Amino acid sequence: MDYQYIITIEPGKRSGKPCIRGMRITVYDILEYLASGMTEAEILEDFSELTAEDIKACLAFAADREKKLFVASL
Repeated sequence: MDYQYIITIEPGKRSGKPCIRGMRITVYDILEYLASGMTEAEILEDFSELTAEDIKACLAFAADREKKLFVASL
């Protein structure tokens, strides 16, 4: 999924954390909701401005960051 037009980073918004479409809802917020057991439907019900595509973009963004993460051995 190409999330570059959905996930935005603005230095003055939420301390530069990745947000959804310039809103104040961060990728972290969505991941925390999912990790706590909320369903996609529950998140969309609580945040009417979000779409299913936004949630998928958060997951794709997190997966991409995880893929790029590495540990340097000494």
